[in-house]
Amino acid sequence: MKVSTPLTRGWILSLDTTRHRPPQAPDILVDERIPATVPGCVHTDLMAAGLIPDPYLDRNESDLAWVGRADWTYRTVLPSSTDRHERTDLVFDGLDTVAEIRVGGTVLGTTRNMHRSYRFDVTGALAGGPAPLTVAFTSAYAEAERLRTLLGDRPNAYAEPFQFVRKMASSFGWDWGPTLVTAGVWREPRLERWSTARLAEVRPEVTVQESTGLLRLHLVLERTAAGRDRDLRLRIGLAGTEVLADLPAGQDTVTVEASVEGVELWWPRGYGDQRLYSCDVVLIDAADGTVLDSWSRCVGFRTVRLDTSPDAHGSAFTLVVNGTPLFARGVNWIPDDALVTRVDAARYRHRLEQAAAAGVDLVRVWGGGIYESAAFYDACDELGLMVWQDFLFACAAYPEEEPLRSEVEAEARENVVRLMPHPSLVLWNGNNENLWGFRDWDWEPALAGATWGEGYYLDLLPRTVARTDPTRPYWAGSPWSGSRDIHPNDPAHGTTHSWEVWNRRDYTDYLADVPRFVAEFGWQAPPNHATLRRSISDRPLTAGSPGMLHHQKAEDGNGKLDRGLAHHFAPAADFDTWHYLTQVNQARAVATGIEHWRSHWPHCAGTILWQLNDCWPVTSWSAIDGDGREKPLYHELKRLYADRLLTLQRRDGRLVLAAVNQSGRPWDVHAVVRRLDARGSLLAEQHVSLPAAPYSVELADLPEELVTPGDPRSEYLVADADGLRAMSFGVDDHEFAYPVAEMTTHVTPVPGGARVTVTAHTLVRDLLLQADRLHPNARTDRGLVTLTPGESVEFTVSGWNGEAVEALPGALHCVNASAAACPVGGSVQ
Repeated sequence: MKVSTPLTRGWILSLDTTRHRPPQAPDILVDERIPATVPGCVHTDLMAAGLIPDPYLDRNESDLAWVGRADWTYRTVLPSSTDRHERTDLVFDGLDTVAEIRVGGTVLGTTRNMHRSYRFDVTGALAGGPAPLTVAFTSAYAEAERLRTLLGDRPNAYAEPFQFVRKMASSFGWDWGPTLVTAGVWREPRLERWSTARLAEVRPEVTVQESTGLLRLHLVLERTAAGRDRDLRLRIGLAGTEVLADLPAGQDTVTVEASVEGVELWWPRGYGDQRLYSCDVVLIDAADGTVLDSWSRCVGFRTVRLDTSPDAHGSAFTLVVNGTPLFARGVNWIPDDALVTRVDAARYRHRLEQAAAAGVDLVRVWGGGIYESAAFYDACDELGLMVWQDFLFACAAYPEEEPLRSEVEAEARENVVRLMPHPSLVLWNGNNENLWGFRDWDWEPALAGATWGEGYYLDLLPRTVARTDPTRPYWAGSPWSGSRDIHPNDPAHGTTHSWEVWNRRDYTDYLADVPRFVAEFGWQAPPNHATLRRSISDRPLTAGSPGMLHHQKAEDGNGKLDRGLAHHFAPAADFDTWHYLTQVNQARAVATGIEHWRSHWPHCAGTILWQLNDCWPVTSWSAIDGDGREKPLYHELKRLYADRLLTLQRRDGRLVLAAVNQSGRPWDVHAVVRRLDARGSLLAEQHVSLPAAPYSVELADLPEELVTPGDPRSEYLVADADGLRAMSFGVDDHEFAYPVAEMTTHVTPVPGGARVTVTAHTLVRDLLLQADRLHPNARTDRGLVTLTPGESVEFTVSGWNGEAVEALPGALHCVNASAAACPVGGSVQ
């Protein structure tokens, strides 16, 4: 049986000054070696040794740029080969990025790709006893700049050469991320000892016809010299069914088919269960029955296709799973830590559980990051989160010449094979914004005929997917219209990125069109209060203080935040008000888009928020900040992505009530729609009934006498049905006559925390309890809520038991106080 031995102990790290010694490097790195953690990276090892500060704090990132320009060497000792296996391989599942591998004085090979694995035969090298292993990393900058000189410069969205090296692009910085160009053994290395033959590749095509599960299993073997003349046997187990296949001497490939009657389907969350079945492959020596190797994964039976049918409005972009068309409720995923080796299985699980709890059913793995670890996709399989997987190209013109082309081809095929067992994976996407960039970002004249990646997206990658994983659809890029003859970001076709809103236009302009699928859109807000206080030591902390500006990576980001506020609010009187209002504006912006687009199902078939998560503490578009704290936007997503959504929308100039039912059960809506004034007086009321069939949207016209205010500066609409609420204000907040917010607050200790009950005596708009102002570890179960006079709301707070209750008023914010520049009235009990 093959024996696998992890190589995670005894590593040491040193600075290699042969090519270059950064003047900022501590002297100890030249004279001594420090302990290293594998998997890991240089930055985490240097921090553990106390030689560099945390790059996420203040402006430390800038002072540590030298680390990414330096060369580094990792060393350990390989144990001698003491068993009788014929072959010993040294296997690296991830080297970041440009490395030379040596055992003793022998160079085994070199690498230049973070996104693929490497295998070296070290049988003879270990026969004489333990042998030193050296992995010498050259700065990724050096490799990228070398190839840029060789192949010619190419345009990109940032002033870094990330498209010239197959490394996580966002290591070189992004408009939400730090520039931390890492190096290291970033996935677990191991020694594999084996005899006769091993399973070199297992590629399962899993589909279903009615209730019959179908498996087409493609296998590739590697044999030793002695194993070439051996007859082998494969035993495949799937859902209680066993299939045997023989491989006569000399045969290295085989395809085995199996069918299983009466299987249960794998469904995205909200549509059904996530039934998984173990698929087990055992390789056996036919002569004596010795087990040589094995492979086991969980698979799920389901079908997936992409409906791009032309229609009267353009062409669709609708995911269809098990024959059911879906409105995708998505989020974009970036690496959860810029130092990616710190993200373990528990952290993946927690972050994805947060996504599922917010109603998300699709996660797009963005093309400037990594192909995530198995734990990520396992969690998505189990949680019912569909995965849209980008190939790793983002915001740049990528050369197609060697040596990059061969790296791209090998990387793509390896990762398609690695990930295809996962039923959650529903779409392969060629790139992020590169087809759009060529058309609209002045790339074409700058390229002057040079290659830029089109051959990858429209030829190499679709061929790879079609040959390797024909059970899943491929789309050439995002945004992409599906045709060279149609603008890549045409909202009538394919996928759309909506960035004019935020960059140049107010979020109300989301209402101007209805794309077929919105794959990116979003609005910025700063992280939560405790995250800011932990990571930035500026005192006083202001929107424009040095640390705040350093943790704002978007071009003119604060300017866009302020211009976005100016459309709706009076100028903020202080930092706390600015902080609160920017978070309110983020939640409202996203709500404006999602409510509008969901109400147009099936014309619009999905939204993918930019973005779920952050990789460090930063002002960004995320719903969960860099310390894992939920912003108000996160809680708003729970409402926006729920199976049932009630919303007031405009159609042809008139206000309608829309009932969005994305559940599999009918929804008989009985809504009460009221027009109230700012004092809470009832001015008009209408009872509205509308039946919403499963997976449908129903609209109800509202009478003019109900929706037409006498004075829009002091009147608003409220629609309530089945615990859901929709509201409409006719003017912006700085024009509305908000009363002074009067409310009573009551605190009750509960196990693990406290319950905060707030009762409004006036209209209270967008009330927010910032629990982390009570204690850095405190969390609350809800975000923004608007109360009419006499209504109450309960916030369940964990991590705070009600002590120091005098701090509570400072943690409660509402638009009334911000708009009126006056404090909240009321009492705390």
